[in-house]
Amino acid sequence: MKTKLLIAVTGVALLATVPFVLSQGLVNAAIPMLIAALFACAYNLLCGQAGMLSFGHSAYFGVGAFSTIHAMNALGGAGLLPTPLMPLAGAVGGLLFGVIAGWFATQRSGTYFAMITLAIAELVHALAPHLVGIFGGEAGVSTMRMPAWGFTFGSTNEVYYLTLVWVALCLLLLYLITFTPLGRLALGLRENTHRLRFLGYEVHRISVVVFAISGMFSGIAGALLVVSNESANYVIFDPSLSAAVVLNTYIGGVNVFLGPAIGAALMTFFGYAVSDLTQSWLLYQGLIFVLVMMFMPTGISGLALLAISCAKRVGVRVFAPVALLYVMAFTCCTAASVFVTELLRRVFSQDYQSLAKASTDGSFPQIALFGRGWEPLGVGTWIVPVVLAVIGIVFWKLAKSRLAAHSGEQDVAEESAMGATTEQRPA
Repeated sequence: MKTKLLIAVTGVALLATVPFVLSQGLVNAAIPMLIAALFACAYNLLCGQAGMLSFGHSAYFGVGAFSTIHAMNALGGAGLLPTPLMPLAGAVGGLLFGVIAGWFATQRSGTYFAMITLAIAELVHALAPHLVGIFGGEAGVSTMRMPAWGFTFGSTNEVYYLTLVWVALCLLLLYLITFTPLGRLALGLRENTHRLRFLGYEVHRISVVVFAISGMFSGIAGALLVVSNESANYVIFDPSLSAAVVLNTYIGGVNVFLGPAIGAALMTFFGYAVSDLTQSWLLYQGLIFVLVMMFMPTGISGLALLAISCAKRVGVRVFAPVALLYVMAFTCCTAASVFVTELLRRVFSQDYQSLAKASTDGSFPQIALFGRGWEPLGVGTWIVPVVLAVIGIVFWKLAKSRLAAHSGEQDVAEESAMGATTEQRPA
């Protein structure tokens, strides 16, 4: 417990130094990363801990956002709800809507539950453009952060610290919930609802409570987005946001508390960094999810725990070169995939097709990629990704064989030590 507390304090301290070491652009990008981390952890309370897969969590995120923006416009950041406490309005909105939607959705389980949550989110998304008085129509609703408690909240740094405080507090509360009787019952919902019902617990009531708490923290995440952007549009109810939180949660890992937060932060930064470099960034995001589900079902956090376990088992000196081989294999395979994807995207683009048709000699013009031109039909062009892929596979095979060999030696050593201990015992 002390180790976890030390890690948490160190992490918050490092996040607090972000405005001092990074540019304002990166600080501005760190705010949605923090919000996405809170949203993913709130979702994981329902999905990872309680085992209820929701496909419509953007509804509670959006309700929290619009509850906050109307509270900001109505109260003006003064009175009992100044600007730093505005996310409480989002918490109330997400909680109330979570109770209502959760009561209906938790009447069923499994696939039927997932479809009901999706239907509720789609219903809200379809109604929002028509309720102009509430959601503002196409233009949305705008507001303004007002000064409070000696802060103007006019700078990016102040908004960042406000977001960080709320995210850290909410993550702490979500973590403490896992140790409460409700948290233990949520695990029971995931493992065996029939046994809970046999023991006398009201399964539906517990499910509604867990659903509502998840909706409340999702509403706080939506509120923080409004405080940051000072505006909201009904697009916030788009199903893509519900899909994104599912992807982020599973990429990070549902079995570790901070796994979804790590996955959400990394994927948000991935979108921020890669979207300016290529138009295929959504394709890469989907490929990452597919690869994680196929080869790392426990997510990034599970892979990190596995690496730590292997390092303890075979020793850091042995594991370090093996890990380096795995990194090199991943880098080579990634480079090959990116090369092929970007090359094909340019070949099948309308602009390139127009250039090819306009060519007088019927040849395909070169494609500018990574600082040089490539012949689409040239053998040398396609040898590059093949060689990179082969090198990556070789590195992966070599790393796997070395790790297996050292693990086998470790097993033999442990068996010998156990045998020697048994022989030394008196009869």
